[in-house]
Amino acid sequence: MPSLYERLNSVNPIQKKAPEPKTPSYLLIRETLADIAAPDAALFTEEIMNDLSKGSARRSFLPGDFLFFDTETTGLSRGAGTVAFLIGYGRFIKGKLMVTQVLMRDYPQEVLLLEDFLTRMSSCDCLISYNGLTFDLPLLQGRLIMNRLRSDLSEKTHLDLLHIARRVYKLRLGRVPLTRLEEAVLGLKRKDDLPGAMVPARYFEYLEKRDETLLDDVLEHNFQDIVSLARVFLTIAGLYQNPHLAASHQDLFSIGRAYETMGKKDRAISCYKACSDKTVRDLARFRMAEIYRKSKRDEEAVSNFEALQKDGAQSARVFIGLAKIYEHRYRNPRRALEIARQGMVYCFERFGEEAQQLPDFQDLERRSLRLSRKVEKER
Repeated sequence: MPSLYERLNSVNPIQKKAPEPKTPSYLLIRETLADIAAPDAALFTEEIMNDLSKGSARRSFLPGDFLFFDTETTGLSRGAGTVAFLIGYGRFIKGKLMVTQVLMRDYPQEVLLLEDFLTRMSSCDCLISYNGLTFDLPLLQGRLIMNRLRSDLSEKTHLDLLHIARRVYKLRLGRVPLTRLEEAVLGLKRKDDLPGAMVPARYFEYLEKRDETLLDDVLEHNFQDIVSLARVFLTIAGLYQNPHLAASHQDLFSIGRAYETMGKKDRAISCYKACSDKTVRDLARFRMAEIYRKSKRDEEAVSNFEALQKDGAQSARVFIGLAKIYEHRYRNPRRALEIARQGMVYCFERFGEEAQQLPDFQDLERRSLRLSRKVEKER
């Protein structure tokens, strides 16, 4: 006699559930040779590397010493739930840039991904990223701690190209995301690129469906980031080697400002002198005059300040600079007083009553009062 189970099953047979596809226990690793030739080692001398890193590199490098890297993550914040599921690397090997992408197929593989990252990082001398100091490295450091892997990522020499690109291109471009530099500096435009903001959703879709073809766009996006990272780095290093190759005088002026900030006055002046475009010509001449004044090259400073006045490119700071030279170097308080008062008149003519709230006007006003007392004493 059939059992109750057999009778019920004959009426409505129980469908066997299809087994879920198993996730491989190993990482997905893809290697692609990019069409970028390794540069000459002369591009990475100690001087150029120190200029790029503001003194933190302290030695010369070979092309193979660099490791370009970029992460794709499950979110755009550094919260506890955000995980890097893909890390792309770029390294110059045998004269070409080899791009290696390492992806974890599921969360249990995170420790393997992080161990692989530590191995690759230990074999290089300098990490290069784009916004890595703010996002990628802090995120990875947190995940290393969560997985009980001991490593201090801050000990490795690291160039964050975002900050270097801002110094060079911010005046001309404003914001400098990597895709903006691709178009404005490299002359490239991506086609059918998966936007970075959509990458997390695509990975979650893959985890649900287990269809690895869903990751193709993610891998291609990451590949392009690594290639562009390398190209931008080589372009900026080339500009620091020869600033006069800059395609824009705004970029040339910005490099001059970087040199001036680092105390390399002669290099800064060389950049400023070459700035003939009207967008930065007067700014460059003013910066040059200030360098001359601070270096006690008074005649050259006065010549540049007066040339700015003659060309109508006046500003309150031009009057302040001239007044300082005539008061302290030429010991001519009467002429310094005339210049300071001219500067106050200029401010009133340009800004009206609001001029009195400007720091430069207040400087000229205090200077005029002091110089008036000094002139009265001389009488």
